[in-house]
Amino acid sequence: MGAMLTMASCSEDSLDEKSIFPDPTTSNSTAFDKWLEVNYQQPYNIQLKYRFEFKESDETKNLAPARYDKSVALAKLTKYLWLESYEELKGRDFIRQYCPKILHFIGSYGYNSGGSVTLGVAEGGMKISLYNVNNIDYNNPDIEFLNYWFFKTMHHEFAHILHQTKPYPTDFNEVSAANYQSESWVNLEENQWLALGFITDYASRETQEDFVEIIANYITHDQEWWDEQLDLAVKYTYKGKTSAGADIEKSFYGTEPTAAEIKAASIAKVESTDIDRSGRGYLETKLDIVRDWLKASWDIDLDALRDIVQRRSANVKMLDLQTLN
Repeated sequence: MGAMLTMASCSEDSLDEKSIFPDPTTSNSTAFDKWLEVNYQQPYNIQLKYRFEFKESDETKNLAPARYDKSVALAKLTKYLWLESYEELKGRDFIRQYCPKILHFIGSYGYNSGGSVTLGVAEGGMKISLYNVNNIDYNNPDIEFLNYWFFKTMHHEFAHILHQTKPYPTDFNEVSAANYQSESWVNLEENQWLALGFITDYASRETQEDFVEIIANYITHDQEWWDEQLDLAVKYTYKGKTSAGADIEKSFYGTEPTAAEIKAASIAKVESTDIDRSGRGYLETKLDIVRDWLKASWDIDLDALRDIVQRRSANVKMLDLQTLN
């Protein structure tokens, strides 16, 4: 696993709609600060921190500040792809009430001691820190890069706030109850998580992460991608003999192995083959539960939200990400 999404639980307390942030009137205020006041603090009661503040950062990591121009680009993208997507569907009051109140930009990667990389950190439903801001290419924005590093994290954390405010049905927790991996999620093979009924490896960590990963990945991908994941949710198990005559069993995930792959697994003679497609059923069942809960609890049409996000995602290359307008 090359990257790890770091999460924390989100508070169930209601959020005060009165702004807690001062006006940007200090002597070091920039045009960007004034833009943030008009586009973040006033409409959404969100403070965006792009200057490096040691107290706001992970003291265990060697981090670099976010560049001014890259921060401008990500701030404009975040407003267009995240805040305004929910606002278009549910209105400004909804996103103002429930969204985290601090966004924190960090320029560099957040390397962990084991060699993995932290994508983002959420703190109590109030703050989201995003890493790798300085690698944004505002001249040629790549939506896959943006979703991987930033927007799946934002949708993921916002979904945590929603389900902690109005709990989802416990039936969801039973769908893949036997397959959760706890901290061993990092050891899953490619596509193995799909065969176990999880949309990502991180979703297999525990039930709440599973729930919000369904939402975040469904929203940030189109139907073709989702259908491809369902098709890959297959486990092929081969039982046979090695060349020395010993019994051997090997499982492959996602696509049916070739004869060369079977041979490379030391299976000289195949005696039986089992094809398990239960992972697809688990994923479809969990998506149905998520979709029904969002509609019943929040009057959110998951497919309508995805349509909005996908439409806006298709437009990112046409956005002016450099000037403050």
